[in-house]
Amino acid sequence: MRLGVLDIGSNTGHLLVVDAHGGAAPLPAYSHKQPLRLAEHLDEQGAVSPTGVDALTAFTASAVQVAEDRGCEDMLAFATSAVRDARNSEAVLDHVHDRTGVRIEVLSGEDEARLTFLAVRRWFGWSAGRLAVFDIGGGSLEIAGGPDESPDVAWSLPLGAARLARQFFGGGPPDEDAIRGLRKQIRAEIARDAGHLLRAGTPDHAAATSKTFRSLARICGAAPSGEGPLVPRTLPREELSGWIPKLVAMTPPELADLPGVSPSRAHQIVPGALVAEACMDIFDLDGLEICPWALREGVILERLDQLSVLG
Repeated sequence: MRLGVLDIGSNTGHLLVVDAHGGAAPLPAYSHKQPLRLAEHLDEQGAVSPTGVDALTAFTASAVQVAEDRGCEDMLAFATSAVRDARNSEAVLDHVHDRTGVRIEVLSGEDEARLTFLAVRRWFGWSAGRLAVFDIGGGSLEIAGGPDESPDVAWSLPLGAARLARQFFGGGPPDEDAIRGLRKQIRAEIARDAGHLLRAGTPDHAAATSKTFRSLARICGAAPSGEGPLVPRTLPREELSGWIPKLVAMTPPELADLPGVSPSRAHQIVPGALVAEACMDIFDLDGLEICPWALREGVILERLDQLSVLG
């Protein structure tokens, strides 16, 4: 069947059209996306601004048209932390539904981590053993781990790259003291519940998903996306730690010129790098293998599993 998967993230709205069949990998057929930057369209009270609401509504309407044009039988629509955390979340989603007919489901942080874990498990398979998964989004960091397809532990932290950039970099590049304060806050947040994952021992395999991790891996020498998803890519801790002082010293145009970094996300690279380094330090990981599958694929796989049970 052909499905449209509408992912309303904290940075980007993305409609992925896939040909999906039980027992087969979801095959991407078409991609339609647009920067929304909802995490940066929150007002002082934590509500999505009218500009953000209009951007989300317009993109959803365009996604409906694309899905129809591409022959989708159904569309799965979900939103993550920016909408989840917004004070006016329910009103925003009602507005989008009234204008477009699409009811967007808000995923909890735990569900986001769980579905991402499912996708990564299916990608690497059972040979990965006990698996740990990290996903830096625009609004949150998801962590999950376990030996099966459903993680033993899964949780979400407000450490997304866009969120931190807005909080700490809104007035321009931070000084050394601000970077140190941000680093301390990130590590304290992650370490608070680190025992959930560490209690079971060192994972056999540690993986990372998301644009932030892919960009950092590319900066550290990983193969470009043009070489395809089957090329192994890793983010080494030592290499990233060596890059962070250089990233902090760069101007936004210099960051945007780095391989794998888009101009719209250049300001998120430093906070994203600090979160990624903290994950590897706190969980004592030498590196993370980059997985091309993430939350969208997890949503598709769970839907196919449900259909196979019903059928």
